[in-house]
Amino acid sequence: MSDLSKVKDLRTRTGLSFSEVKNALDEAGGDVARAMEVLKAHGIAVAEKKSSRQVKEGVVDAYIHSTKKLGALVEVMCETDFVARNVEFQKLVHELAMQVAATKPGTLEDLLSQPFIKDQDITVKDLINQYIAKLGENIQIGRFEIFEI
Repeated sequence: MSDLSKVKDLRTRTGLSFSEVKNALDEAGGDVARAMEVLKAHGIAVAEKKSSRQVKEGVVDAYIHSTKKLGALVEVMCETDFVARNVEFQKLVHELAMQVAATKPGTLEDLLSQPFIKDQDITVKDLINQYIAKLGENIQIGRFEIFEI
């Protein structure tokens, strides 16, 4: 796999900038798996720095299963209205609503520790950390609710 295709693959998987992905690949000696670990560590570090920042904005999204017998509402908070209106942030919130409907976690801690349904190699907390690194703001799940007939 060429360096360019590795960068494209990692950018697609993480949504991070070209330079961040390229630096991670360089640090990992061209190994994609190691580069993912570098990017994951970077996301955790960024999330830790931003975790003390207050979240006052956010959005609520719903996922309704095709059977119309199961649905989930999720509230996800961020720092600014600018990020709350961002398409990428709203995509994350919808993905989290789908996660809640699919896995029916009992608590927030359960939800955060689960493997993400669209990528079993990362947890929901890892997914949120990726978006924190990408969007540059603290992001937290406020609450969620499951409705089932």
